[in-house]
Amino acid sequence: MYPLFIVLLYFLIPFFLLWLCYKYTFLNKVGAVLLAYIAGIVIFSSGFLKGEQIETIQDTIMSICIPIGIPLLLYSSDFKKSFLLARKTLFSLIAALISVVIVVATGYVIFNNGDESFYKISALLCGVYTGGTPNLAALKMALNVDPSSYISVHTYDMFFSTIHLFFLITVGKKFYELILPSFQRTNSFGFREYMEDKELFGGILKRQNVKPLLMALGITVIIVAVGGGLMQLVVEKSKMAVFILSITTLAIIASFNKKVNAIPKTFNLGMYFILVFSVVVASKLKLSQLMQINSTLFYYVGFAVFGSTILHIILSRIFKVDADTVMVTSVSLICSPPFVPVVAGAIKNREVIIPGITVGVIGYAIGNYLGYIMSEFLQMI
Repeated sequence: MYPLFIVLLYFLIPFFLLWLCYKYTFLNKVGAVLLAYIAGIVIFSSGFLKGEQIETIQDTIMSICIPIGIPLLLYSSDFKKSFLLARKTLFSLIAALISVVIVVATGYVIFNNGDESFYKISALLCGVYTGGTPNLAALKMALNVDPSSYISVHTYDMFFSTIHLFFLITVGKKFYELILPSFQRTNSFGFREYMEDKELFGGILKRQNVKPLLMALGITVIIVAVGGGLMQLVVEKSKMAVFILSITTLAIIASFNKKVNAIPKTFNLGMYFILVFSVVVASKLKLSQLMQINSTLFYYVGFAVFGSTILHIILSRIFKVDADTVMVTSVSLICSPPFVPVVAGAIKNREVIIPGITVGVIGYAIGNYLGYIMSEFLQMI
């Protein structure tokens, strides 16, 4: 009975947090992911969760949530439209990706103090600043990153990303336009006006959505099964990486199917599983451990955020990309696509919302690949 209670608790807490975010605006601004980590640390790390049975439950839930969550996040993506990015947006994306790779690799050389597993931290940073929290979680699983390092990286990431976001929505436009050309309004994308979904995680349990979402879960189970079969064909060291990359690839392929792509609320359901994962992984770390700042990781994450931002601006200057496009590309990759409308509203330019979100979707799709490639490259040097 006790194990069942723990499982239910892990899966019900995210629902409660989502309700709180929907009910209270200030909590919604804090973000469900951050609240999930806080809940995991405070509620579960009090000391009553001990023993091998609890660890088995935690590991089982974690191993389920990411393989289920990643495909669900990708089904509703329009990757065909992603290839229609305007020239300047495409250049901004390329510049951002190059910046992340160069700065993260440089940081590895600067901050690595002889830790043989430090390449995993670099892979996490490459994944999270290409995609987002789902990529961070997937790479944590693929590379078997210990919970303490994972929580530290994600905590420092949220700290520096918040500073980055605050800068963009306050004085960012004036600063960027000192270096980059101003945005020329053309409305060349031809998309309808974007309306922010205030109920980002809502609608999952609505009657009309239950059956389609069950179908999406069924497709996901098949994808996970195929990925599980493919991982058995490689050596032990590469099994989990092959598994994560396989389900990512198969999910992208599935998104091209119109029926799968049209299933409502798949992204919302996928993010719910990411929240469950976040609560579980946070519960594996004691609060006292989190309060002890790892200065090396702290400075490395800060270097990755601001170093890649500066290099992105320099490369965008060479490519003659405008300030607004660079800003939304930056916030989409470093913070995540939901923050694009926030920045677009601050700079009073709705035309960059759809391109910015599209960049973020591409980031979600390639984040796992880029993070894994980074880990393999750094192990060779």
